[in-house]
Amino acid sequence: MTKAMTGARMVVQALIDQGVDTIFGYPGGAVLPIYDEIFQQNSIKHVLVRHEQGAVHAAEGYARATGKPGVALVTSGPGATNAVTGLTDALMDSIPIIVLTGQVPTFMIGSDAFQEADTVGITRPCTKHNWLVKETDKLAAVMHEAFHIATSGRPGPVVIDIPKDVQFATGTYTEARQVETHYNPQIKGDMDMITELAAAMETAKRPIFYTGGGVINSGPAASQLLRELVAATGFPITSTLMGLGCYPASGDNWVGMLGMHGLYEANMAMHDCDLMINIGARFDDRITGRLDAFSPNSKKAHIDIDASSINKVIKVDIPILGDVAHVLEDLLKVWKARGRKTDKENVQKWWHQINDWKKVDCLKFEQKGKVIKPQYALSRLQELTKKHDRYICTEVGQHQMWAAQYLGFEDPNRWMTSGGLGTMGYGFPASIGVQMGHPDALVINVAGEASWLMNMQELGTAMQYGLPVKQFILNNERLGMVRQWQELLHGERYSSSWSESLPDFVKLAEAFGAKGIICDDPADLDDAIMEMLTHDGPVLFDCLVEKHENCLPMIPSGKPHNEMLLGENADVGNAIQSDGAVMV
Repeated sequence: MTKAMTGARMVVQALIDQGVDTIFGYPGGAVLPIYDEIFQQNSIKHVLVRHEQGAVHAAEGYARATGKPGVALVTSGPGATNAVTGLTDALMDSIPIIVLTGQVPTFMIGSDAFQEADTVGITRPCTKHNWLVKETDKLAAVMHEAFHIATSGRPGPVVIDIPKDVQFATGTYTEARQVETHYNPQIKGDMDMITELAAAMETAKRPIFYTGGGVINSGPAASQLLRELVAATGFPITSTLMGLGCYPASGDNWVGMLGMHGLYEANMAMHDCDLMINIGARFDDRITGRLDAFSPNSKKAHIDIDASSINKVIKVDIPILGDVAHVLEDLLKVWKARGRKTDKENVQKWWHQINDWKKVDCLKFEQKGKVIKPQYALSRLQELTKKHDRYICTEVGQHQMWAAQYLGFEDPNRWMTSGGLGTMGYGFPASIGVQMGHPDALVINVAGEASWLMNMQELGTAMQYGLPVKQFILNNERLGMVRQWQELLHGERYSSSWSESLPDFVKLAEAFGAKGIICDDPADLDDAIMEMLTHDGPVLFDCLVEKHENCLPMIPSGKPHNEMLLGENADVGNAIQSDGAVMV
């Protein structure tokens, strides 16, 4: 049965049919017909943010924490252009979001009308796909197709630009089952390549699983299959920043995060392995270091849903195009059918080497004196929250890396951070999206004071909707990562790497009606954290930390994996590579 309705009503009906329960948005003239339809229904909750960038980051946080696509609704012109950062962030990190933008009426497009912008042109480089819908009869089909494209294959953001006259006009609604799509990404891997990988696993002497966000994006089954494969083979496993949680941090085979600020043992294992099994990662530059020295003696396999990611950065020996969950399922079957063989003797020797690297204790720090070390602050946050139903977001900078190093993640979808784009201002609105998706969970955003100020206006959103998000600010009164690079690479010339005017965060919180807490003494830290955790509303926690602490370990720019800067408390005497070279 066909249904006649306005374009605005089609938008809302399509969202309902796609199972959307929450959207994040900010109204304006070009989307008022849609907002009028939202007002007249009760199926979808609308969250009024304070800035369109906040709407898109909130949609990202919701998507990453729930596994469902996030939706944002913004107006034309500046509404759409303010969404660009969030769209690019979602594209880089493969986050499925649908952003609906208003547009001036079709007959005014190209006339430089009020709040007109070429939204499709502007967002083409930062979306998986986008549409300008000029006919109301086509709107519903585009809506359904958008959800399919955003969530299939390698997930990503899409934009639907909807002129105002299309929203007012009446057309025929198309149901999702009536929509034919030409986008059908390959999800089953090539069995010959999978068999070749299984054979390589049988003879590998120094294997390692290198996992990324693609494992999490593939869904819960992928993480479960990965854990089964790791347990069955006994191989070590490491992860990128985006993959944290796909394998439990407490797991027996976990060697920690790798990359620029990854663990010594993880980076050394990646450098010295003879079989690298990349599962859902993209060989990002923060992982590879110097390309010509990246794992120089290894056979490399790469499992990825995105054909363009395979052989893009690193030439691999065993490319497998397909969805992680499907490929892992087939890999397990093939490997088991071949007898579950591994080179146990040499893999055991490999573990002895990795355990020797672990003795370096690269995250070791000493909390002394009356100034809080940022590492200590996060260690205490980990200890006091690890038994909670906990979701962690971050902003971007030193605090982000310390959070990845000192907070443990046992499950997927519990860690929301801006990886590829490195977007300061991401964490606070993302935490709002996470809390909307999990109303009863503990949601904490680990922030730096500079990053947090970029979208501080969303404290109004948290208060309006009673969202008890906890903002844990490591306040060093510096742009910490910028300052660190200036110290190490630019002759300690600290050009514009701190603000000479910061707010009183407690008073700022109170101005919004939220709770503010300040702590500057390590002896008081546990009590202050517990005060934050037990408060039933939004909290702004100002944790004053050491101003010039560097985030280590660190692979200096242009260096290979086996050349790392270690902290002063690391046991450098144990930092010996298999060829006998001492690492510094």
